[in-house]
Amino acid sequence: MPPALAHIDTWIFDLDNTLYPASSNLFARIDARMTDYIARLLGMSQDEAYALQKQYYFDHGTTLAGLMARHGVDPHHFLDDVHAVELDVIDPDPVLAARIAALPGRKLVFTNGDTAYAERVLDKRGLGSVFEGVCDILATGLVPKPDPRAYATLCADHRVQPQTALFAEDLARNLAPAKAIGMATLWIDGGSEQPPADALPDYIDFTTHDLSHWLADLHGELA
Repeated sequence: MPPALAHIDTWIFDLDNTLYPASSNLFARIDARMTDYIARLLGMSQDEAYALQKQYYFDHGTTLAGLMARHGVDPHHFLDDVHAVELDVIDPDPVLAARIAALPGRKLVFTNGDTAYAERVLDKRGLGSVFEGVCDILATGLVPKPDPRAYATLCADHRVQPQTALFAEDLARNLAPAKAIGMATLWIDGGSEQPPADALPDYIDFTTHDLSHWLADLHGELA
């Protein structure tokens, strides 16, 4: 383990576009179902629903948060609906599973989705036995990343000491609150978020285009 990470005893991973490649376009299926949900709910065209979906995402942190605040949507109904996607575009990845399992210490998933969906994805990827637990949107009281309260819940519920934890995430903006409380941060630059125009923000400690490759390098497999 490199000296810069020798103190890490808790490894925290986002789920979507982090524990599977963004290139699989699995999340695009969820995105489409969110648009459909809004179109049905509000009697909008697909284009209008898509525009509102993105507005709520940027204004509230998640589409769900916006729908709850503005339309009183039942979060359980919404989550069940939008996560009812086929997982045929992702495959088991025993190499990634072995590399995560070999990390010293605990491994957790921290997601704005729900645990039922997370467990489906983890099982399909062959990662179900690797993680100790999942901190989902329901556990945080429907407060999404990047709200600092979500990170506080993660740390309290799972006894995480931020100063000895690393958080890996594909959305760079979700790393800022983690860094603010003392976590090391890894940005998975897989194409789901545009990279900064010039220098990386100071809340990003490490970056990679491929999580499994980064872990291999960490374990010295690429030396």
